[in-house]
Amino acid sequence: MHPDQNVSPLNPLPPVVWLLALPIIAMEAVLALGAAGLVGDPSAVGWRLDAVQRFAVAPELTRWMFENRVWPLEGLMRFVTYPFVQGSTTQAIFVVVILLALGKIVGEVFRWWAVLAVFFLSSIVAAVGFSALPFIEVPLFGGYPGNYGLIGAFTWLMWTRLRGSGSMQYRAFTMIAFLMGVQLLFGLLFGTGPWWIAELIGFLTGFALSFLVSPGGLRHLIAQMRSR
Repeated sequence: MHPDQNVSPLNPLPPVVWLLALPIIAMEAVLALGAAGLVGDPSAVGWRLDAVQRFAVAPELTRWMFENRVWPLEGLMRFVTYPFVQGSTTQAIFVVVILLALGKIVGEVFRWWAVLAVFFLSSIVAAVGFSALPFIEVPLFGGYPGNYGLIGAFTWLMWTRLRGSGSMQYRAFTMIAFLMGVQLLFGLLFGTGPWWIAELIGFLTGFALSFLVSPGGLRHLIAQMRSR
């Protein structure tokens, strides 16, 4: 029996994952080429800083909007644009790799709109929660909060699978415990900033949203509530 020569050696990714990844890749390509002086004029070396100033979530601006009940479009757009601007090419690579890996796993179970909901709502809730803390002044940018939302969805899938098999469900939280442990270690060694707060909020949001946006999730949740 001969193997099918037309079968791709790589498992195809759900289109919605590319829909999220390609803007990150395109943005980073432009910023990296500009920083290297390969495109644009001499001011291109500052494009990354300009992008952060234009698209990142500014906690002070967010707190001002909520306190004054004023919602300028420029401020609201930051909640959905900040995941596409990374602090460096290295960060962009890690963000894209995690997005492709977790997006494939979640996207093979969740519908396309559910993947978008998890990524963007996790990013938005993370930005609001991050900005609500009065001691935080640094801007929030990068795809990690949205990725952590996908990690939350992946954890939910593992949690439900372990529950169905009768295994210990706490094992589903091994990944997030490891990642938070690494964050703590790096914080102690190198003094990282408070962005882990947004990532943790993103994870919790993604996990909670999965009860609603997973296939049959809302129906199953209502059935559970009625059975109590």
